[in-house]
Amino acid sequence: MPEPMSRHQRAALGFLNPGEQLQTFGVVVPAKSAKGSGHGQIGGDLGGMLARSVGAQSGGAGSVASGLPATSGAALLLRVTDQRVGLVDPLRGTPVWEVPRTWVARVERRPRLQLMARFRVHYCDGSWLAFLTMRRRTAEQFGAWLG
Repeated sequence: MPEPMSRHQRAALGFLNPGEQLQTFGVVVPAKSAKGSGHGQIGGDLGGMLARSVGAQSGGAGSVASGLPATSGAALLLRVTDQRVGLVDPLRGTPVWEVPRTWVARVERRPRLQLMARFRVHYCDGSWLAFLTMRRRTAEQFGAWLG
């Protein structure tokens, strides 16, 4: 009997093109929309501001990274298929933002920020986006698939 699919796995499989293969996915928060923990506390507010502003993305107008729309700060799924890399709504499986897989140059693990693991996805135009995840293994999976 097949193992039941998790809600995240069903979402990651949503809206794939015919023949497109899911390779990996994980729960992430784009650093530029991350919220500090401990709202109302100086440390939490400062941590959130730093996560959003220092090293959250690079690349000017028109770069791949600049195309990421503003998000709410809620967790999303980063999905890698044989054709695309992008963010997906974890409840509905609808794409939030995607780029062709050939536009991704590599993944770079970064030092942890408090409890969150941090990594950057670098694009072929030299721009990059930083993401936060609760599991270091998530960043390692993306590095294994994307270089």
